[in-house]
Amino acid sequence: MTDPSSRPTLSPTPRVKLDGSGPDGVIRPLNASAIIHDGHGRYLLHLRDANKPGIWAPGCWDLLGGGREPADATLLDTVRRELREEAGLTVADLEAYGVESVTGIDGTRVPVQLYTGRWNGDPAELPLTEGVMLAWVEPKTFPFMTMLPPTRTLLERHAAEHPGRPAAPAAGRPAAAAPSGTVLHVVGVHLHLERDGKVLLGQRHPDSAYAGGSWHALAGHCEAEAATACLVREAHEEAGLVIDPAGVELVHTVHMLDRPGDRPRVGLFFRARHWEGTPELREPDTCVRWEWWRAKDLPEPIVPSTRAAIEGILAGRTYTELGWSR
Repeated sequence: MTDPSSRPTLSPTPRVKLDGSGPDGVIRPLNASAIIHDGHGRYLLHLRDANKPGIWAPGCWDLLGGGREPADATLLDTVRRELREEAGLTVADLEAYGVESVTGIDGTRVPVQLYTGRWNGDPAELPLTEGVMLAWVEPKTFPFMTMLPPTRTLLERHAAEHPGRPAAPAAGRPAAAAPSGTVLHVVGVHLHLERDGKVLLGQRHPDSAYAGGSWHALAGHCEAEAATACLVREAHEEAGLVIDPAGVELVHTVHMLDRPGDRPRVGLFFRARHWEGTPELREPDTCVRWEWWRAKDLPEPIVPSTRAAIEGILAGRTYTELGWSR
């Protein structure tokens, strides 16, 4: 779950601390991990390296997380940073779940602050930087996996407390397999918000796994929801804006391929006629500021699809292709 350090018998390379004790003698965790589930009974688990020195739970399936660093104001900051650094992952609305004492394979006991949150993406799309792989796992599979017993017990308890609602196929019919040769596309929604001749853009965090430091429209990936519902959710989660789904219109579509071999993407840009609220920094680990820019004087660097969409909207075009060879 975490990489303990600071004991002479352990490798000095792991970044995670064992614990911190206050003057009152109470153990305060210096490690944080995330229980990430999809709301349908699956858990996102991390297969850790087996043969590297100093690895906590080598070769085991575990939670993403790590130890507090000096720049982390809170353990919530720690777990957000670890998710971003290990997997390029941002999970909105992480909630504290509790503190657990986890015992490693060498008998080391580590107190860990746990957080829980929902995410419903494709682990294969994440830029994993540590460990072997990420995968969705159902609790019925836990007994057949290499996993620390305390981690398994923790996940089984969480699953019992939060029974997943199975994702039902449309109209009650079995889900049909995609036709041969089909390539699944990632669908993203983008908010095109205009005020006094300017458009709203956010500057992404420099450490963001996607377009770090670049300007981008408020955006997010569709989960099991309609595109307009995704737009409403993302606008509120990222910036505290309230959007009426009945008052939005599709103004541009970008069909893009970032690099050969990547999964193609479809970007839907919606204009909101009315909204409530002032843009706030609700996810500072993803976006560091919001600003209004004149559409003819856009900042640099800017995400290419965002520039293409804004320029297309100005020109009255409704469709752009990027990255495709002809």
